[in-house]
Amino acid sequence: MNSDCQHSSEQDMLPLVVKLGGSLYDSVPALAPLLHLSVRHLLIVPGGGPFADAVRMAGIDDETGHWEAIAAMDQYGHYIASYGLPVTEHLAIPMQTTILLPSASMRKHDPLPHSWDVTSDTIAAWIAAELHLDLVLLKSIEGIVTKGILQDQVTSALDTDAVDPLFIPYVLEKRVNTFIFNGSRRDYLGRFLKGDPVPGTRISTTF
Repeated sequence: MNSDCQHSSEQDMLPLVVKLGGSLYDSVPALAPLLHLSVRHLLIVPGGGPFADAVRMAGIDDETGHWEAIAAMDQYGHYIASYGLPVTEHLAIPMQTTILLPSASMRKHDPLPHSWDVTSDTIAAWIAAELHLDLVLLKSIEGIVTKGILQDQVTSALDTDAVDPLFIPYVLEKRVNTFIFNGSRRDYLGRFLKGDPVPGTRISTTF
């Protein structure tokens, strides 16, 4: 085995930050068993789901909304945990697949702007950057699509509503290798966790 192949194999077994999008709320019962059985240790960052939607509808100011939306991520995390996954508030590389409730770490470090331009996508990117881990975004879309074409790779900032406005510049600046794919496709998640290719978009400064 050459050194490049050995490095790739080792990288593929490192823990991974997985952001489980709020749009996948109804898919959690089907996805949780796959996440639980993952050989690769996962740190699952919950989106906001219907809990964050309620915050948006409340019409509150950005400062209050920022912290309430992060609290909504904790609520979604507890919901995911109800399907048999452990939770933690401690920001650390996971020793088993675990759900991170992010509000304690976000309160402690307060690393991002207090704006609706920052969503759980960029919060997950900050977590991945802090832990020096790769990031996967599970969403209910195939990835980043421009002009009707799914982008296999993104290496520079572009306009898209697939992620929040800060996300792509942030992961590029922090060199967080990122992969976005359709988590509502249970077969995709199963294949990905076995190391098999699935359609989606990679964001990285290098390939």
